[in-house]
Amino acid sequence: MPKPVYKKFIKVGGHDLWCLKWAKNGEPVVLLHGGLSHTAKWEKYILPAVSKTHEPFAYDRSAHGYTKVRKGYMHFDFQVDELVKYLKTVVKKPAHIIGWSDGGNIGLITALKYPKLVKSLVAIGANYTYDAGLSFDLDNVEASEEEVSNFVKMTGQNPKLLLEIKAKAFKVWATEPKLKLSQLKKIKCPVLILAGDDEPFNSAMTWQMYEAIPNGRLAVIPGASHNLVKEKSKLMHAVIKDFYKSQDFPITRSPNRRAKQQEKILRNS
Repeated sequence: MPKPVYKKFIKVGGHDLWCLKWAKNGEPVVLLHGGLSHTAKWEKYILPAVSKTHEPFAYDRSAHGYTKVRKGYMHFDFQVDELVKYLKTVVKKPAHIIGWSDGGNIGLITALKYPKLVKSLVAIGANYTYDAGLSFDLDNVEASEEEVSNFVKMTGQNPKLLLEIKAKAFKVWATEPKLKLSQLKKIKCPVLILAGDDEPFNSAMTWQMYEAIPNGRLAVIPGASHNLVKEKSKLMHAVIKDFYKSQDFPITRSPNRRAKQQEKILRNS
């Protein structure tokens, strides 16, 4: 795995975020970890897809990993605002986004609300709405001794705070995000919806999300769950690399869902 150029705390929006950056081999790409996770838990699985073609950036969001809590954390609007500040403060230019789970949701909302900042999006295991048959048990908040030990070791915060963070996350997941398909239709950048074939939400939502996005692509990884990043890493890498080869609107031999848009593009070319 490539070593980062730096890993350090950087002041973003008045708060210290744990930030990482790797060598510049192309355009910037920001890697957004999943909810209740952090960068170190997925960097080695995602970096092979972009380290030789992009300039990867990553950070631990507030209340995740090495970054401590602050008022408002975990709500998606808060996390989107944090990403926007990170892009403006650290990356300092528009970037490609790869987000897993909550990271993918944050990417979708940012692409909608701040289109000039997002060049493209890979949304892995994302759900645009909380109302998608989520199978997670959101009523049972627990933390193992190992989780608590790692939390204290990483952040130096009160161990009781971990349960508060998990409870806050579960409460948010029960009511957010709240995007509508009509909103997704306004996303301008190329978007790859990437999912396992056994996600914790209904499959119809994944298809609807892809079909709503004008320049959307869909990849469903067979024999994979919400942890497809770790279960099918090489297949995931191949799909992401293919997405980055060309982000022009796909021109195919037998278009169906894309037929009208393809016809318009060919007519104007």
